[in-house]
Amino acid sequence: MAQRLADWSAPTAASGGKTKIAAVYASPLERTRQTAAPIASALGLRVKVDRGLLECDFGEWTGAELKKLMKLPEWATVQRYPSGFRFPGGESFRAMQTRMVTTVCALAGNHPGQTVVAVSHADPIKAAVADALGSHLDLFQRIVISPCSVTAINYGPTGPTVVTVNSMSALTELVPS
Repeated sequence: MAQRLADWSAPTAASGGKTKIAAVYASPLERTRQTAAPIASALGLRVKVDRGLLECDFGEWTGAELKKLMKLPEWATVQRYPSGFRFPGGESFRAMQTRMVTTVCALAGNHPGQTVVAVSHADPIKAAVADALGSHLDLFQRIVISPCSVTAINYGPTGPTVVTVNSMSALTELVPS
């Protein structure tokens, strides 16, 4: 998907089309920087790292096997009441959502009227989508974000508009009508 986005964005930018990408940002984690690299390269840009795009800080749960975590009594809270949960020694879902939304709004504000690529992780993207939809954080687990999928949110003067979520198909849908 990263290569398809790079292939799609480069000719569009070169042709002066509506979707010129102004900047490519990524979380500091290696997997997001690797996804962002071909996109930035195709555009003649460099990847800018932004800590606000980081995955949720899972604290003591970091690196633990999902099978083991699912057996913990706290797992039900993570799934059904994430707005009331803080990972032991880590971040709360509310704090992660606030950080992510603040970051993407700042990136949009730094590039008014332009398109920005921000490569992040599933939970922060789901939290940003939930916010853009006006949906409560406790419902964000119902949103699916696959690896290397594309989610597009337009941040305009009247608020966010969700253009696409979890797209794995043709990227022509990202061109504004």
